[in-house]
Amino acid sequence: MKIRYLALTAALSVSATAFAAGDGAALFKQGNCGACHAAAGKSLGPALADIAAKYKGDKGAQARLEAKVRNGGAGAFGTMPMPPTARSVSDGDIKAMVAWILGQK
Repeated sequence: MKIRYLALTAALSVSATAFAAGDGAALFKQGNCGACHAAAGKSLGPALADIAAKYKGDKGAQARLEAKVRNGGAGAFGTMPMPPTARSVSDGDIKAMVAWILGQK
């Protein structure tokens, strides 16, 4: 009985973590990314739809954009630099946000 309880607790913990890390839209909002990026129109940074369109079909885009979100960068959409993401944001959260962004239309 105790083993079943521990297994159930572990499974629920993993499921909750996976669910939380998989919600790119919520993570994007939580990270205040909307201060520079809009869904459809350019603001300070490129629109999410423009990012998704630029990298559509690019198999290496996910990894490159994860690195750019983590470390910052400039040049892909102009000269305005993107600052690095705070270390308090996990790599899993960045992965989920980038996947969500690349899925925008």
